[in-house]
Amino acid sequence: VISYINCTAEIKALSDIICTSSNAKAIIDSLPLDQKIIFAPDKNLGAYLNKVTGRNMLLWNGACMVHEIFSLEKITKLKVRHPEAKLLAHPECEEPILRIADFVGSTTQILKYATEDVASTYIVATETGILHQMQKNSPHKTFIPAPPQNNCACNDCPFMKLNTLEKLYLCMEYETPEITMDEALRVAALAPMERMMAISKQAGLLG
Repeated sequence: VISYINCTAEIKALSDIICTSSNAKAIIDSLPLDQKIIFAPDKNLGAYLNKVTGRNMLLWNGACMVHEIFSLEKITKLKVRHPEAKLLAHPECEEPILRIADFVGSTTQILKYATEDVASTYIVATETGILHQMQKNSPHKTFIPAPPQNNCACNDCPFMKLNTLEKLYLCMEYETPEITMDEALRVAALAPMERMMAISKQAGLLG
């Protein structure tokens, strides 16, 4: 069982290895080709990894609410209006979006690509929090958030946006709120994360 880093401690404890979108391919490639794999919880990321690794993993039927909301029709129209723009997509997007993307990668990989690539305009199909850093890295470039299926701000993750500068300050200043975890659960959840770190180090993904 390979599970995504954002899953709960309980799911981690049931997993053999944890992965991020940056190291998932390396994690999967480290396993024997005949090894059967359950991938959780994001079916879109899992389907993309099946494609790039040649595997046939069993996928949990979960998805990211932000990455599922992007509209193929609206993105296509946006590309017509901006023919010079490259589409950058996170692998948690649905397959039709990934099929027309110029680059598919994790948040870190998208940032690196946009910084090093020579194009001047990009349509970005992932959570909008990335746009600030992209603009900071490349102030001379234009970054357009990919449109959702309706007029809501659904490509803003409401859960990520719960983290604010004020809350971070208060957490660091007063060391609250404190989370107490059952020790057996902590140990069980830590083991697959340590396996992830070991495989990532062997793959040269860690400094």
